[in-house]
Amino acid sequence: MVMTVGSPPRPIPTAWLREALDLGEGETPFPWQETLLASFTREKIPAALDIPTGLGKTAVMAIWLVARASGAKLPRRLVYVVDRRAVVDQATEVALNLRSWVERRQDVQAALGLGGRALPISTLRGRYVDNREWLEDPAIPAIVVGTVDMVGSRFLFEGYGVSRKMRPYHAGLLGTDVLLVLDEAHLVPPFERLIETISTGDAEFGPRGVAIATMPRLKLLSLSATGGWKAGMGASLTTGDYRHPVVKRRLNASKRLTFCWLKGESGGGLAQELVKRAWELGNRGKHPARILVYCDKRKDAESVMEGIKKRLKQKRWKDDRVELLVGGRRIFEREEALQRLKELGFVAGDHEQSGQPAFLIATSAGEVGVDLDADHMVSDLVAWERMVQRLGRVNRRGGDTRKAEVIVVCQQEGGKGKAAKQTKKNAEAEADKARKRAVRKLLGRLPSGDGGKTVSPGALHDLKQKAVKEAALRKLFDEATTPLPLRPALSRALVEAWSMTSLREHTGRPEVGPWLRGWERGDPPQTTTVWRKYLPVRQGEDGTDSQAIEQFFEAAPPHASEMLETETYRVVEWLLARAKALKEPEKAGRQRALDGADRPGAGSMPGVDDVVAIALSPAGDLRAKFSVKDLTTGDIKEQKALEEGLKRTLAGATFVVDSRLGGLMAGLLDAESEEVPRTADDGKPWLGNPGEPVVRFQVRDVRAGEGSPSRGNWRQRHRFAAELTEDGIPVRWLIVEKWGGDAATEEDRSEGVPQSLAEHQAQTAQRARQLAERLGLPEEYSRMIEAAARLHDEGKKAPRWQRAFNAPRGGGPYAKTAGPLNLNLLDGYRHEFGSVADAEHVGALAALPPDLRDLALHLIAAHHGFARPVIETRGCEDAPPSALEDRAREVALRFARLQKRWGPWGLAWWEALLRAADQQASRDHGATPAGAAQETA
Repeated sequence: MVMTVGSPPRPIPTAWLREALDLGEGETPFPWQETLLASFTREKIPAALDIPTGLGKTAVMAIWLVARASGAKLPRRLVYVVDRRAVVDQATEVALNLRSWVERRQDVQAALGLGGRALPISTLRGRYVDNREWLEDPAIPAIVVGTVDMVGSRFLFEGYGVSRKMRPYHAGLLGTDVLLVLDEAHLVPPFERLIETISTGDAEFGPRGVAIATMPRLKLLSLSATGGWKAGMGASLTTGDYRHPVVKRRLNASKRLTFCWLKGESGGGLAQELVKRAWELGNRGKHPARILVYCDKRKDAESVMEGIKKRLKQKRWKDDRVELLVGGRRIFEREEALQRLKELGFVAGDHEQSGQPAFLIATSAGEVGVDLDADHMVSDLVAWERMVQRLGRVNRRGGDTRKAEVIVVCQQEGGKGKAAKQTKKNAEAEADKARKRAVRKLLGRLPSGDGGKTVSPGALHDLKQKAVKEAALRKLFDEATTPLPLRPALSRALVEAWSMTSLREHTGRPEVGPWLRGWERGDPPQTTTVWRKYLPVRQGEDGTDSQAIEQFFEAAPPHASEMLETETYRVVEWLLARAKALKEPEKAGRQRALDGADRPGAGSMPGVDDVVAIALSPAGDLRAKFSVKDLTTGDIKEQKALEEGLKRTLAGATFVVDSRLGGLMAGLLDAESEEVPRTADDGKPWLGNPGEPVVRFQVRDVRAGEGSPSRGNWRQRHRFAAELTEDGIPVRWLIVEKWGGDAATEEDRSEGVPQSLAEHQAQTAQRARQLAERLGLPEEYSRMIEAAARLHDEGKKAPRWQRAFNAPRGGGPYAKTAGPLNLNLLDGYRHEFGSVADAEHVGALAALPPDLRDLALHLIAAHHGFARPVIETRGCEDAPPSALEDRAREVALRFARLQKRWGPWGLAWWEALLRAADQQASRDHGATPAGAAQETA
């Protein structure tokens, strides 16, 4: 695709935009939205969009979709990035509504080239979590809603929770043909700068020579409601917006701010004061208002919640109108929390009338990406950009009859007092005090009225506009805002190290976190915790080899909906407390019974020698496994060493724990909870998706000899021997089953309905040609990818592969068989490596120019995620070992040549095209149901 420059303007489809925004009779889009649509239809994308909070920035998704449907050659994928995971983000709701709108409009479907399919989306919540729909067809529009960490790690070839073999696939489709919309960009300047550097750095990161004209581009659009004093940069409100009735009402939404002062500098009474003020705003429990309480620290939020519940109890009222919103919660429970917020009326548009007040206590998790709307607010004092976010969550929709009270509780600063020892901690505390003083001064510059300060969006916006001309005010904004974190420079060498995904180890491949968020002061390491009913271990032993564990989790990988992400130190404290409870069950309370009585030991606690936790790297490699005994010690010195060792091991890890550990309450870590939590592998419906499961695997515990036929649309994927006799004979299996044709491994893709190699390669070539034409690729590139597709599986002709996959006799060779696979017979053979040798001198490739022949051979070698730059030579029998080594060396050198020509993301994009064509051909054959993107081995 070539982005058209200076193309004539098209008629603006305002009727489509009204429908896409779900506007009612008589409602019209905001003028800034229509202006942006006009710009998009001319294929002009501004660098930034500076719009006050509450004025519909997420409409950018609808504007992009309508512009594409009207014929604008904008990037095909819109990736909407939010800074934090929240219970519900507005971007997700917008994406779901757009999908529904497209489904109702056949003309829009046709204009978007969807071919009767629903608009592909992948979001943070609900049944679209981690579904990979956006990977299926690179030629059609798709929406991805994700966090900085989720999107950024995939962008840099280090996808958290993504196997090495899939990382280039994700990176290729995130780094090309994408409009990346970064919401609240001011909160993550390192990530914004990263994307800016790459999207504008063709000389260093992009394709070279004639390749530049062929590649679809990456574009960045930064959104902000609190963009400091940088007014006028990019698009903003128009003159017409100030006359629009809805915009005018929201800009002038009544919000009066007053300060409440705490004496002393200890801060010990903060939580009590927040409780007192919130209770008074609710007229001591009598006024039917929605009160939002913000706390900077989680412990304060928990104290406030308990304090309000105590007051309700004193009134002998139920405490079911109090909700806590903090980070570190599983998506599974976030769905329930969303319903609670709707019931209490805190989700904008779901205002509930009740005779009693409702209280929502939130930390920073409730500041960004959550479309909250409260009647009144109580808050402690934080940095300016966070205060603006908080203020935007009260009286969000405005209105003449609603007057919001905002009370900010501030710490009273004392005199000079005794000189404090100059330490880094003291210096940071003094800097925080100075920042808060600047915030108070900024708030003091706002208009006064009704005994307080007017903090409407319009007043905040006007103050920012003044800073454009007043240097002193700009300086005050800078002093009140959290300083930008230091960030490392990005170099081509670093990106190339990350892109070598088939290398298990690379000395030049650091963790990507600092490039996403910078070196944040006081930002602790994170750990992702997953509860499972079934772990790939044998009771009473910890000798299960690492390969068996890794293969099990490749077949049953952690799913985004079951993950709890929080600080590593919290996980370590929680883990040690739970292990102590398991070792001393008489101190842990009642004996718990588990579902599934057919599981040996199902009704008992794990023994001290039983493995109850497994730590995996982001790529799925085994870091460590722990028994109860490993996690307990009576010696204080040993305890300290154990804690420090666990912190090192669990930092950045995916931590899979036995569900019998318990310790989960309302989706949050709770060291006192004895309840066995719901798990994605417990056999019960997960997230309630009708028709198809959200998690596309299930695990069954089966005794040997009982027979274990798959049921319904489930097919066996993997078997783990969970119990052995003294002679090493399996007597119990954990069987991992996949949903229909979903594929996570090489075996998945190659087992199913038998299909000849010739038929599969012909179908793949046809799909590749169609994909190239829909992308508008030049003819020579269309021929190249079609030729690569026609030859990509030639290596499956090898007798070793046919025997290992139990191919039928006669009618072969086969590309797909009914299986089962014999791994011992396969002996590590990679059919892609064999395909390169068979394809190199075939007429279709030989006729291509040398550079395109090189590209085709690389796509063949890399179509299962290897050859970046290394590929296994073991098991290949078509040449002597020395010749095989020479061929593997040429595979690696070819990768280096092509990466230099196409750039890291450009080459990954080409690989993604062939992989997508291969998957589509498999779906055509019936091996993959529509809507299931594949992870290929």
